[in-house]
Amino acid sequence: MRDASYDFLKRLLSTPGPSGYEEAAAKVWRQEASGFAEVRGDRMGNSFATIGAGGSPRVMLAGHIDEIGLMVTHIDDKGLLRFTGVGGWDPQVLVGQRVRLSTREGELAGVIGKKAIHVMEAEERKKVSEIKNLWIDIGAKDADEAKEMVRVGDVGVIDQDLVELPNGRIASRSLDNRMGAFVVLEALRLLSEEDGISAEVVAVACVQEEIGLYGARGAAFGLDPDAAIAVDVTHATDTPGVSKDQNGDHSLGSGTVIERATNISPVVAEGLIAAAEAEGIPYTLEADSRSTGTDADAIQFTRAGIATGLVSCPTRYMHSPNEVVSVEDVENCARVISAYIKTLDANTDFVR
Repeated sequence: MRDASYDFLKRLLSTPGPSGYEEAAAKVWRQEASGFAEVRGDRMGNSFATIGAGGSPRVMLAGHIDEIGLMVTHIDDKGLLRFTGVGGWDPQVLVGQRVRLSTREGELAGVIGKKAIHVMEAEERKKVSEIKNLWIDIGAKDADEAKEMVRVGDVGVIDQDLVELPNGRIASRSLDNRMGAFVVLEALRLLSEEDGISAEVVAVACVQEEIGLYGARGAAFGLDPDAAIAVDVTHATDTPGVSKDQNGDHSLGSGTVIERATNISPVVAEGLIAAAEAEGIPYTLEADSRSTGTDADAIQFTRAGIATGLVSCPTRYMHSPNEVVSVEDVENCARVISAYIKTLDANTDFVR
């Protein structure tokens, strides 16, 4: 991956943007896109970057830019903040974490607290943590001081910096799915450097995926593309206890993952496979007999139906503060999308 692209990926991952409050991350994405594409936003907060306007077919590339986070629900008499999850959390990974809250006055640091094991009863020690029994401590002396610092409804993310690991791997929060927002823009950048692209290609950094696939649905309705490719993470199956029988064989470094599913267009899926093989891009296949749980589900049944494919990146420890991917796999996701779109022209037929 070129240095400028890697620097952009790191900036994007480090910028907070929980579902419904993606503005800061969207600003970083739009600024990067403006260097080679026509950029705009919509009322939902989706970000669009277009090349080849007026070309055919029109192809939408969708990667959601939101991440799971936290929302303040109550400030108690001691100035401690009760909260709920924005998106799906395993509460066990929240205990003891530092957080970054977004407030009217800017970012505010806090820590997630829990009763210490020393003062628990024997039966309490056996129970798993639940969010309702956790709180955020911002150092306030009482409720009045806390209310000057934070409001109910303020959101936050885990305060976890990106870590570079050996073998071209990185660990970070928000890889699910800031990585996908990066990939669709990187694919667009690759295409912008090519001559003779027939398609109009629109990369979309979609919002609110983690709470219901909402942004992609609105974006797809507005664009009405002929075809679409969603990008998301999928479970790496090279760690203990993850069944390859049920989840397929996707290890870090094995390349992009191309979805074959009952609600995925076989026209797009086979096109992606052919492009990967023609370009020598490593890939594995993933199968779903129902929904994929990604933006592809929302896009493919919008309007009269959109021919939709899904490309994924193997990811360890999904929905944790330290998701792990191979940078090479991330790059290959962008490469396979670019390679496929180069094969499209005005005569490409997506009808099944």
